[in-house]
Amino acid sequence: MAQPGHAGHAGVFSKRDSRPFRFCLNMSTIRGQELSAEAEVDVAAKAGYDAVEPWMGKLHAAGEKSGGIKELHKRITDHGLSVESAIGFAKWIVDDESTRQAGLEQARRDMEVLARIGGKRIAAPPAGAPWNEPIDPMKAAERYHRLLELGDKIGVTPQVEVWGGNATIGKLSQAISIAIEAGHPKACFLGDVYHCYKGGSDFDGLALLGPRALQVFHLNDYPEDPPREEIGDEDRVYPGDGIAPLERILEIFRSVEARPVLSLELFNKRYWQQDPLEVAKTGLSKMKRVTGSAEDQK
Repeated sequence: MAQPGHAGHAGVFSKRDSRPFRFCLNMSTIRGQELSAEAEVDVAAKAGYDAVEPWMGKLHAAGEKSGGIKELHKRITDHGLSVESAIGFAKWIVDDESTRQAGLEQARRDMEVLARIGGKRIAAPPAGAPWNEPIDPMKAAERYHRLLELGDKIGVTPQVEVWGGNATIGKLSQAISIAIEAGHPKACFLGDVYHCYKGGSDFDGLALLGPRALQVFHLNDYPEDPPREEIGDEDRVYPGDGIAPLERILEIFRSVEARPVLSLELFNKRYWQQDPLEVAKTGLSKMKRVTGSAEDQK
């Protein structure tokens, strides 16, 4: 078996589909610059992205302004961007019933705001779950089903998100098991290069998935040092600047005829000290380079 995060035998799958990937800016990448939601959208558009992945806290802050959400939606559409996903932390999965109910209410508010700007999906990570004590996987699947039903009413799809090292959804296999057992036609998976590595999942497991599961995928890279057991969110680097087998991962997507939107999600404090537009441009250029896209940077 290949080592986690270092899948071997590259070249097994042929590139059967030459359609380009679409590129998205997750706003964590420029989070440290503390821009408004409106300014973040402007950065993404100027840098040349196809889509944005905002954080719900910024969207709720925009909603507190007069006409804020309506104007933000117009700004997004005027730029020709789509909102492929968003990042929220509703505690939908926890065992405590009162906390879980409050989490579902938070998820409802998040998805309603997201729907107003044309958002399609929202992250469903194991927020609030004990880090080292697993929640029963069948209960987690039932709770994810309920979250999906709530999303059906609003028009936003929650995506099971893996958090590498979490006892409940810390591996690719755990996330996919919950999605399968949820028994819902819109169940899907929000993957992340860093989190798959951090959780010890072999990237070859992605070859068992397909277009329905692989709708959005966080693209980033990680260095050799610190080691996997010690690496943290802030250690993520631009795609191509680390040791992740990105070519292999993208080859797998092509092999299963999946074209997930590739969303640049970084938490690197060095990047946060730089001009946000330059960070966004650099990230997009490097994403295009690793995907082999011939598109020019805008």
